[in-house]
Amino acid sequence: MGEPEFRATGVRIGTRLRSLTRAGQVRISDGRLELLTSYGSEIDSAPVQAVRASKPWFGPDDRATADLNGQRYLLTLGDHDPAPGEPGPPAARRFIEAVRRAAGRGD
Repeated sequence: MGEPEFRATGVRIGTRLRSLTRAGQVRISDGRLELLTSYGSEIDSAPVQAVRASKPWFGPDDRATADLNGQRYLLTLGDHDPAPGEPGPPAARRFIEAVRRAAGRGD
């Protein structure tokens, strides 16, 4: 397995009404998007070409949605990128850009 193209830790992952983890991980590696618990157990994964990532119309800047395998996940990432060397999840905008890039839909 190569170096991940995108990795975020400390991400709150949930579905419509249920929180699945408050400190999960999101990783894009080898053409797959993986949603993991804080312990590294897989919640869901799919090829990035089959994933739709977007920003909710109404809501804070730190949220993104990811549609995988017919399920919509709400991801709460950072509202801004952390300073270099500082812990914390990257901005939701960076996650959306990373999905599009990995799927060949963006720059």
